[in-house]
Amino acid sequence: MNDELRERIEREAEKHALLNAVKHESDADVGAIMGPLMGDNPDFREHGDEIPGIAGGVIGQVNDLSYEEKRERLEDLAPEELAEIEAEDEEDEHDLPDLPNADEYDEIRMRVAPNPNGPWHVGHARMPAVIGSYKERYDGWFCVRFDDTDPETKRPDMEAYDAILEDLDYLGFEPDATYKASDRLETYYDHARELIDLGGAYTCSCSGEEFSELKNSGEACPHRQKDAETVREEFEAMVDGEYSSGEMVLRVKTDIEHKNPALRDWVAFRMIDTPHPREEASDYRCWPMLDFQSGVDDHLLEISHIIRGIDLQDSAKRQQFVYDYFGWDYPEVVHWGHVQIDAYDVKMSTSTITKLIEQGELDGWDDPRAPTLKSLRRRGIRGEAIVEAMAGLGTSTSDVDLAMSSIYANNRDLIDEETDRRFFVREGNQLPVSGDPPAEANPPLHPNHEERGVREIPVSDSVMLEPEDVPEADERIWLKGLGCFRYAEGALEYTADDIDVVREGEVDVVHWAPATESVAVRMRTPDGDVRGHAEPGVGDLESDEMVQFERVGFARIDRHDDEEEETVVYYAHP
Repeated sequence: MNDELRERIEREAEKHALLNAVKHESDADVGAIMGPLMGDNPDFREHGDEIPGIAGGVIGQVNDLSYEEKRERLEDLAPEELAEIEAEDEEDEHDLPDLPNADEYDEIRMRVAPNPNGPWHVGHARMPAVIGSYKERYDGWFCVRFDDTDPETKRPDMEAYDAILEDLDYLGFEPDATYKASDRLETYYDHARELIDLGGAYTCSCSGEEFSELKNSGEACPHRQKDAETVREEFEAMVDGEYSSGEMVLRVKTDIEHKNPALRDWVAFRMIDTPHPREEASDYRCWPMLDFQSGVDDHLLEISHIIRGIDLQDSAKRQQFVYDYFGWDYPEVVHWGHVQIDAYDVKMSTSTITKLIEQGELDGWDDPRAPTLKSLRRRGIRGEAIVEAMAGLGTSTSDVDLAMSSIYANNRDLIDEETDRRFFVREGNQLPVSGDPPAEANPPLHPNHEERGVREIPVSDSVMLEPEDVPEADERIWLKGLGCFRYAEGALEYTADDIDVVREGEVDVVHWAPATESVAVRMRTPDGDVRGHAEPGVGDLESDEMVQFERVGFARIDRHDDEEEETVVYYAHP
């Protein structure tokens, strides 16, 4: 490789490293820039084995610069690319893109359509967060429609209807209307009858296997040519419950040779023997499939925009056949990818969480180990923090990752200034105190708000320290709010040193709790329960109060358990 080529590689590597670092406001990475670097410079590819080493040295130099220095250097090297990044940043401030063709509608109308088979896990929050945000932007309308027309395989949980509405309220949204699809069976029957009269549906008694073979080979079902009168009679028999499960279905007549077999003559209604758990719907046996039910409801409720997962693209295509028969205009559709959320060992699945609760491995939907909205609420995380993080993901068709740390950061911004500080020592070591320390420590309730006053922490003959804070022999430490102590012969001896020893970096500052006057605390966390001792004022806090345990994290006071003689708190985040 000649010097000229090497210099060019270094120059291009520097540009791409700066682009990567400035765009993400972080250090650049060799792996992240190699693709764009080689894509822009295809003649580099024959030197592919040597380039990572050259780029690595350049990236090291870039990462040594401050953010402002990186930006200034990029402005010199590639001003147009920097302008594009900054334009993207401005767009990102409005996290969600505009809805397609929004100006063509008198009112933006959307729906949140949950299956009420359990309370919501964290991933469920994305839909109401985005729809609620769009409602506010466009001064629109949205409803909750419980799609509960499968009383067997996705059997509704009777408590989930209210639980989901409570979760929605927690996120800060109130629907303009609430519907249960299981209340609307007669409406779906009426539209099925009309579809039959239009020649758009037929009854079919083929077994699933028989129809699958026909469908996959592009052959018409032998029942497809039934006259409308026969189809109508057999459908009425379905409505009257005269068939058993699997004995008869109603199919939408589509294109039996359609290139996508999943769209060929799909099932609109089937028989289910299992009664619906809602008494009002328990007598029905003929139930619509989701694509039929949802398609009809979206039209009748005048839904303008549907947001759904990209894995449900076929739903729009199936429903379009029904809309074409009826002469309806299909709503605008936004498809998005799945959201993956870190930090949980428990799978984010309603059925999985339900099973773990039934097995006693989780205490309930609000167990701190459960990836549920009820859990986050009990931990003291505000719904607004979740909505902001979810809306920030946008509506990309790609799968996206959400770090719980982003929710925690949002929540920290919301509660930090209003949350008082306290000491909590986890699994502490008890150490005697000697010398002549003050009789009481008075650290501030909040370092930024002197007007709130101070805490009153009595100093007894011993204190509790976290194991990693116990100093080495003859080492000094500063007990926060109290003073300087030297560790000697298994005890902490008060030295009366001035705070300058901390300012000069000679002494570490640690939190502590008095051994005898402390409050026993059980802190429930996503990783299990942690026990320890807190300063006595924690015992006087009310349920639902938030507290920041210094050097530990934020927590919500749950209850004071007199029987166990402990205060139970739920850990929120660092």
